[in-house]
Amino acid sequence: MSSRSLTLTQGNQGLGLIQGVALTAVLTLVARQLAMLPLLNIMGSMILAILLGIAWRSFMAVPVTAEVGINYAGQKVLRYGIILMGLRLDIPRIIAAGPRVLALDVLAITVAMAVITFLGPKMGLSKKLATLIAAGTGICGAAAIAAVAPVVRSRDDETAVAVAVVALLGTLFSITYTLVHPLLNLTPYQYGLFSGSSLHELAHVIAAAQAGGSASTDIAILVKLGRVSLLVPVALILGAVFARLDNQGAAWSWRQIQVPWFILGFLALSSLNTLAHLPSAVTEPLLQAGVFLLTMAMAGLGLNVSPGMLKRVGARGLGAGLIGSLILSLTLGLIIGLWIN
Repeated sequence: MSSRSLTLTQGNQGLGLIQGVALTAVLTLVARQLAMLPLLNIMGSMILAILLGIAWRSFMAVPVTAEVGINYAGQKVLRYGIILMGLRLDIPRIIAAGPRVLALDVLAITVAMAVITFLGPKMGLSKKLATLIAAGTGICGAAAIAAVAPVVRSRDDETAVAVAVVALLGTLFSITYTLVHPLLNLTPYQYGLFSGSSLHELAHVIAAAQAGGSASTDIAILVKLGRVSLLVPVALILGAVFARLDNQGAAWSWRQIQVPWFILGFLALSSLNTLAHLPSAVTEPLLQAGVFLLTMAMAGLGLNVSPGMLKRVGARGLGAGLIGSLILSLTLGLIIGLWIN
């Protein structure tokens, strides 16, 4: 290849990077505005960004050169957003909540992972897609899927479908929780435990818990953050499992697992915020930046999804996620209603 051709190729890559990242940023800004509207605000900006990305891919032309920027947003930008979200964790507060909250969090993740990873392949899903949906349902929605996806080496289309499935189900369940709250006969504390331990995204937890007042909202957020704190160990376990599956039974050891750098960054910021007690004037802008970056990544993932792909696996993914979410809600609802006052 001549130096002129190489320079031209590098120039196209630079232009494509700018085009793709700019497109995801624009879709993010639109999604954030739409998320302020009634009803759409329950869905949240991340699911709206994915839907906008899918719609753009379906009805608008996407320059071939922009693919490099779209992929950058869906991969690199995604990891930067996850790191910044580590500032949300307050480790001592989670520990101080006691073993009861930790037990609920562990149970939620265990039920979601067991049910969906069992049902998914039987319903025609790949093991990786079922695992992503299970992680999003059991831990913390899109952020968990984003963190687990590179660990299990899933494809971009699987990641995007999982995020869409979990976000849509989380929206449906948060609305349902709000509507049935008067019929549940739970105290504000119990309802907060129920919402925080069984709903998908933090936004869904907050939206649903508000029906029980501030007492419900406070405990719901705490329980939800406990699930978030379990993201790292779950990701490491899944990394070990899929490393062994990818090796197809060959000799394997824990040394083969490489802890993703962005998970280390997530833990580092969590620890820094816990030890240094960073002021909200510092953490809030960084958290907002993290949400913005994650939303850009979701737009990038949406731009990589074709309507045909959603038709092929969307219904099956929704079915597996719906059954898993129902079993999770019923299990935790019964346990909280019968044994936790």
